[in-house]
Amino acid sequence: MTTRILTGITTTGTPHLGNYAGAIRPAIRASQQPGVDSFYFLADYHALIKCDDPLRIQRSRLEIAATWLAGGLDPDKVTFYRQSDIPEIPELTWLLTCVAAKGLLNRAHAYKASVDKNVDAGEDPDAGVTMGLFSYPVLMAADILMFNANKVPVGRDQIQHVEMARDIGQRFNHLFGQGQDFFALPEAVIEESVATLPGLDGRKMSKSYDNTIPLFTSAKDMKDAISRIVTDSRAPGEAKDPDNSHLFTLYQAFSTPEQCAGFRDELLEGLGWGDAKQRLFQLLDGQLAEKREYYHQLIARPADLEDILLAGAAKARKIATPFLEQLREAVGLRSFRSSVQASAEVKKKAAKSARFVSFRDEDGSFRFRLLAADGEQLLLSRSFADGKSAGALSKQLQQGGEADVRLEGLGFALWLNGEQVAEGPQYDSAEARDAAIQSLREALAPQQG
Repeated sequence: MTTRILTGITTTGTPHLGNYAGAIRPAIRASQQPGVDSFYFLADYHALIKCDDPLRIQRSRLEIAATWLAGGLDPDKVTFYRQSDIPEIPELTWLLTCVAAKGLLNRAHAYKASVDKNVDAGEDPDAGVTMGLFSYPVLMAADILMFNANKVPVGRDQIQHVEMARDIGQRFNHLFGQGQDFFALPEAVIEESVATLPGLDGRKMSKSYDNTIPLFTSAKDMKDAISRIVTDSRAPGEAKDPDNSHLFTLYQAFSTPEQCAGFRDELLEGLGWGDAKQRLFQLLDGQLAEKREYYHQLIARPADLEDILLAGAAKARKIATPFLEQLREAVGLRSFRSSVQASAEVKKKAAKSARFVSFRDEDGSFRFRLLAADGEQLLLSRSFADGKSAGALSKQLQQGGEADVRLEGLGFALWLNGEQVAEGPQYDSAEARDAAIQSLREALAPQQG
């Protein structure tokens, strides 16, 4: 079973060691696992919410794209694109905006934090709040739902946005699905083992605190930054406390278990802080020097980066364009010509329009429905652990098989090869139940014969 994973990074700054260890490196490793279909994108529409400096956004897009590739992301094995190169995303955002409840968006953490800050300052609650900030969760929902991502790796502060994407997707499915679920319901993934690195002053490494070590800065600048890491006053020869050392935490995030154990022992034996910082520099430079060189080659060839991202966008749009057409049809934005043709086809082939619809339950299992020509549900299958098994059964029903309909009160069950594989709805009367069974037999007969 293939799992689709989607990750975005907002293009508002220069990547630092914390970004790399906490998000970029684990995401690249995840993309190399079997059974994974990975989507990685530059969230440059999101950047417009936070930043009104065009040059900063443009530079950040370049730097972040180069960082992913220099870090080992293979654009031939993943879908790597800029959000702004997928015009279907803002259109889907509007479709989702039209079903998203304002009350849901009122509860978004970022919006509530802005309102609380304004109230505390005695200002209008919505002072400085743009519709971009307020609608941020809908744009994020569109990013996720456009590609029906199963898992979305996020920080804890973003869990709410993935939950909102689920709510909005469910609402759209309910209003327009007519028995078909257009959107898979995403799951937020929190990597508890992923490092949150301290910066130069011991606080979380963040551009907001101006305490970062840029990931692909020059060796000299990296060494200078490491030399500014705050340590205690213990002199060389005095035992150090690794568990309360920001420098040790940084070393641990990039070392092997053996290297880490050796470094811990040296600190306990009195290694001087100057020598310890030199050890950290050597470790980081050894791991990043080759990637740094590739990064600067990419930065020097922006046209090559452009080609890679546009190729990724073309790959993404092969999914997005036809899917959006389905969604437009679902909400009624249909061609008059195709509507007339569709009506004629329905009249001509009503008996053949019963269809199987596969979907994934919230618990991750797979099922399918058999829908009649008018959209009435005739069958709901049992749960399967994987989509392949569910698909094999629906195919068997379409191609023939010793299907046996057994009455169960005012409902019925479908048995195949000695086991129950599906059931029908409960009806108000035996007459309605029997009519439904007749419709089921008619729906299956052409596919079995």
